[in-house]
Amino acid sequence: MVPAVKPELVEQVCAFTEWVGAGRKLTQTGRLTLADAKELVPLLKTGDVLEQTIGDHVYRTRSSEHLPNLMLVVECAKVARLVRKTGQRLVPVKKNQALLDDPQKLWFALFTGFDQLGQAFLHSGFSESLLRREFADGSRAALASLYGADGAVPIANLCTTVRNVVSAPYILDDLTEFQSEMLRSTNDRDTKETLEVLQRLGAVTLRGDSAELTELGRSGMRRILGEPEAGDPIYQVKITLLEIEGLPVWRRVLVPAAIPLDRLHVVIQAAMGWENYYLHHFVDGETYYGEAEAELQYRDERKVRLDELVKPGGRLVYNYDFGDSWDHEILVEEATVATSDGRYPRCIAGQAACPPEDVGGTGGYARLIQILEDPGHPEHQDVLGWLGLDDPGQFDPAHFDLDGANQRLTLGDLYRPNA
Repeated sequence: MVPAVKPELVEQVCAFTEWVGAGRKLTQTGRLTLADAKELVPLLKTGDVLEQTIGDHVYRTRSSEHLPNLMLVVECAKVARLVRKTGQRLVPVKKNQALLDDPQKLWFALFTGFDQLGQAFLHSGFSESLLRREFADGSRAALASLYGADGAVPIANLCTTVRNVVSAPYILDDLTEFQSEMLRSTNDRDTKETLEVLQRLGAVTLRGDSAELTELGRSGMRRILGEPEAGDPIYQVKITLLEIEGLPVWRRVLVPAAIPLDRLHVVIQAAMGWENYYLHHFVDGETYYGEAEAELQYRDERKVRLDELVKPGGRLVYNYDFGDSWDHEILVEEATVATSDGRYPRCIAGQAACPPEDVGGTGGYARLIQILEDPGHPEHQDVLGWLGLDDPGQFDPAHFDLDGANQRLTLGDLYRPNA
């Protein structure tokens, strides 16, 4: 629910759109004119500095593009499709002007479009961070971490999460110590800038060295993720990896009863810890459900809901990676209802680590554990190298990280195109 007082950024977007009126002339580079920028900075109270004195020198802003807070408001208005650039003019989008009278819809339009805004306010040029280049993934990772937490999250932890996500597409092994430190500091700086903008949007509260989603931010995340409303049916599902020797591998997850099988696939991958490299299918008796590929003759998993196939006490099988052939039993343990403060899907319990990808199925996994436990085994060092480990103790088959599973669940839904 949008609070009675609009968040700062929403107020500024409304005021800017009203200022645009029937249209405003832009520069040849498509920017606001400097004269208009000088009018808007005090009007919108953006806090941008138009001129400053350093020693005996007075430095004046020569282009509106050097006013990041104002540029953010302009880009927000574009993201909400309140205004658009036509030739050398900025004009209103008439059919969307009703948003100005509906703060809730306007806020949600800005929140869902937030991942497009990085270049509007983050530093460019020499001190540009990887977050600016990979802002969609980085900002989603920050929001996912905040949403997956029960309370405040240390900003240092968010910086680490974002840094890991935005650096994943790049090979950075050859960086010097100075370059690595520069990359870390610029990404951390821009992560903090991102959190400050989310605070201006009313989605995040910053207190000292921690950040927390506001109720408004949580409401927005629930809508983005398509989570159930309070009172909607929920299934408690136990996902068990079959034919594993020794310690059983399982996860207990709360999911909407009406979850389509394609989304259940994402939940299983995230809760278990798989990396979604390979094909999969569900089996209900003799009927197979999977991605709609004609040669496999599957029923389209996008069009089948869990509660259409299985009632409490019922089971189906999920198979992942047709080479290693990991079979999972999906047992619906009980039915309940969603609560107003619950998060779904959510992992509530589990046991043991997920096997590594490409380990060779259940037999290969048993052999890998045996080799890791025997430092004298001739393949011990080769297996460590294959896993990318320095010490066998870094992989504990008995370890299960509940918080990590829930973070993956949130990230998994956020990165789905239809999320």
